[in-house]
Amino acid sequence: MARKKRQVAEELPLVAIDLGSSGVRAMAAQRIGDDMLHILGVEESVKFPCVERGVVTQSSNAGFMIGEVLRLMANRLNVPDLPTAFVLMGGRSMQIYPVFAKRDQVHKREVSQRLLDDMEDECKRKIEQHNPEVAVLGLIPAYYKLDGVEQDEKPSPEQRALFVEAHYIAFVGRKELETQIQKSFDQAGKSIEKTFVRPEALLSAFAAEDGFDVLRDGCAVLDMGAQTTTLSIFKGNEYLYNKVVQQGGFHITRLLEQQGISLAMAEKLKCDFGHASAALVKKNLQLKIPAIAEVGGVLKVSSEDLAYTISLKLEEILKPLIEALNEYEGRINTLYITGGASMLQGMAEYLQQKTSIKVLYGAHDRLLDVTTEEQYLEPRYSALVGALILGSDYRGEHKNQLVKEPGIFERLKIETGNLFSEEQMS
Repeated sequence: MARKKRQVAEELPLVAIDLGSSGVRAMAAQRIGDDMLHILGVEESVKFPCVERGVVTQSSNAGFMIGEVLRLMANRLNVPDLPTAFVLMGGRSMQIYPVFAKRDQVHKREVSQRLLDDMEDECKRKIEQHNPEVAVLGLIPAYYKLDGVEQDEKPSPEQRALFVEAHYIAFVGRKELETQIQKSFDQAGKSIEKTFVRPEALLSAFAAEDGFDVLRDGCAVLDMGAQTTTLSIFKGNEYLYNKVVQQGGFHITRLLEQQGISLAMAEKLKCDFGHASAALVKKNLQLKIPAIAEVGGVLKVSSEDLAYTISLKLEEILKPLIEALNEYEGRINTLYITGGASMLQGMAEYLQQKTSIKVLYGAHDRLLDVTTEEQYLEPRYSALVGALILGSDYRGEHKNQLVKEPGIFERLKIETGNLFSEEQMS
């Protein structure tokens, strides 16, 4: 039997995957210019709950949904197969650490991509060998030194140096964050082309609004998800701070549910009538909601009462992050807010009352061509758009790279019809 020809990654469409608590979402795009994408489509699968606070809890379910969204995307794009994807990483234990590597090239020579990749791998090993319980989820360049001269930009192929230093900011988390996602892709029979941490992807999406000014002057990104809320602070070319709170929009919904209504009704109530604080309610509506305590029962609540309840949980979630943000007052100029929970009415105004830093909704529209469907401009797609931009840059730096193959053991399990359960194999 003839051996299957290995595929070159750059010949495939750009595809990024986001594994969230509500399901798995994939976005495909084509790069049509400098920092410009044409979205080819989005596919989602919500069949199984398998992610909690950024951590895959059921790799077999996650693997099924990864395989499903990539199969649906391949059908949409009319291609035989999509064997690989870029992946967004995040989670409850993610922290940042500075790390660097040095090289003496013996002679003054080109600073090659291979050298930079080796230095990045060395930094990753340093951290993981020092603490076997953690994994490096992303390494983001802070600056470089060529023969003692510092520069923010990545060395170009024309630059030559004898002594090379590469300084990075490492995003690290518990090893399970990485291993469970890798296991899920292996079970899907797919490979991970490259992982990107959500703060990096979001910054790539939002920085297009103001170009290098926002990077030089400093900004923060508040990513308000369903089960986690993350604050990242960036200035110059360096991440100054990253903190994850293990609560999000879902926990606001659960608090409303405790008033005696169904979870679905609590979510609808929050999205349709909720406000970040009672002071932001312009018209105090009197709402009648089906109660679950008795058949035909009705719970009466006003818009102001609803906002007050929401504000209690919102204060609990955001208080430590706002305190951290205000410690950087005067050093950064802009706070971008994003994520599903950021769409709560009055959220920008609420945050603006808590800080003197300018608050804006993060937007990624400048990265998309004018033919883009309006739905793809929604905040839930910002991180995926940023990941696709980063993925396109990565391919440009790693031309002719072959598509990685999934783990051999997991591929054997798939090909034999998943004969053994995860419990038997553990």
